[in-house]
Parts: sequence; structure tokens; C-alpha cells
Amino acid sequence: MKKCIVFMAAVACTLQLSAQGFKTRQDSVSYALGITMAETLKKSGISNYNEELVKRAISEHLAGKGTMDALTADKLYKEETKKIADQKALANKKAGEDFLAANKKQKSVQVTASGLQYKHTMEGTGLQPDGNDKVTVHYHGTLIDGTVFDSSVQRGTPATFGLNQVIPGWTEGLQFMKEGGKTTFYIPSELAYGSRSQNKIPGNSALIFEVELIKVEPVEGAGNAKPAAPAAPAKK
Repeated sequence: MKKCIVFMAAVACTLQLSAQGFKTRQDSVSYALGITMAETLKKSGISNYNEELVKRAISEHLAGKGTMDALTADKLYKEETKKIADQKALANKKAGEDFLAANKKQKSVQVTASGLQYKHTMEGTGLQPDGNDKVTVHYHGTLIDGTVFDSSVQRGTPATFGLNQVIPGWTEGLQFMKEGGKTTFYIPSELAYGSRSQNKIPGNSALIFEVELIKVEPVEGAGNAKPAAPAAPAKK
């Protein structure tokens, strides 16, 4: 039986290689290597480059005849990717500020002293957490362009955590909610991850979270004082 399974697996692999236009595993791995290198280049953000020089550098370096040593190349690469990342971060910062400036004019949007914006879409009636409590929530997080970066709703499993373990925008914002409530938070980058990139979140990104507060678990001990809620919606 084991020999049969191994044979079938080998046949399946051969058929797959053939379907992809490759005759051997070496061909397949070689092509995969090229794709991996291309993905690295895409993720670097570098788009203005000479493709022929890239090919020449690979060939010469593998042959030990490169005209630039690896340390110098790595330094140049890191400098260029940092410059690109810094430019994107500045653009993200301005885009976030422009979005929030327009968003606070919407009806029912509240703005706190920290710059956090929120809008209750369903008022809760249960417990209201303080900054030391544990909460269970469903959430859906997007960038301001609508890109989804994280969503417990899509996973189908709510998240549980302490309010002193999350980004400042969440620590502050969840304290304006009560169990059973639903609120949309519009979080400036400085109350989120700042200039740091986090997985699908570019540096200096303002974030939008749709949050449902399912449960509050009070934690004994001195909690953080609840933030003062705005007395009225932001001026239109």
C-alpha cells in the first residue's frame, strides 16, 4: 500500500510539472526561485530599476565576478527601501489626516481630546469597561481605502483581551461602549501603530474599526480612569 501511495504521489508530481511546462523538479524549483526573488522585489517597493543589470548582477555574483560586494549591495538596498518606506509613510500620514478632518464633520461622529473619533451605531445596555478590564469583541478592521487588514468577523471567532494590552485607540475607545453595543472607531496613526508597519498595515496609517462589545470581564484592582466623553458631537 505504501509503495502504491508513493508511486501515485510521484505520478501526480510529474503530471503537475508537465502541466506547468517543466520536465524535471530542478526546472520547477528553478522557476520557483525566480518567483521568490520577484516577490521579494515587489515587496521592497522598488519599481524604478534596470532589469538587465539585475540579471547581470545575479549572474556575475553567482560566478564570483561581481563588481560590487554583498555588504555594499545590502547597504544600498536598505537605504533605498527605507527611503521608499519613509515616502509612503509621509503620504499615509497626510492621507489619514485629510480623511479624519473630513470624517469628523459627519453626523454623530464624536471626537475626543486625543483625536480619536467614534460613532455609536447601536447603544449597549450592559457593563461598561475601564482600562484594566478584559473584553470579548467582534471587530472588522480596514484602512481608510477600505482594505481589510484584520477581521474577527471574517474568521467567525470573537477576540478576548485586556484593554491594557492593545493600541491606545482601542484602550480609550472601548471605554465609551457598553455590552451589546456596536461602535465604529476612526483611529489616528498616533493612537494606532505610529510609523511602524504591521503586517498589512503600512506605517502612519489611520485605521477604521467596526466593533461589537460582546462581554466585559471586570478585573480586580486599580483600573485606568475612564476617558471623558465629548459633551456633544464635533462641530459641523
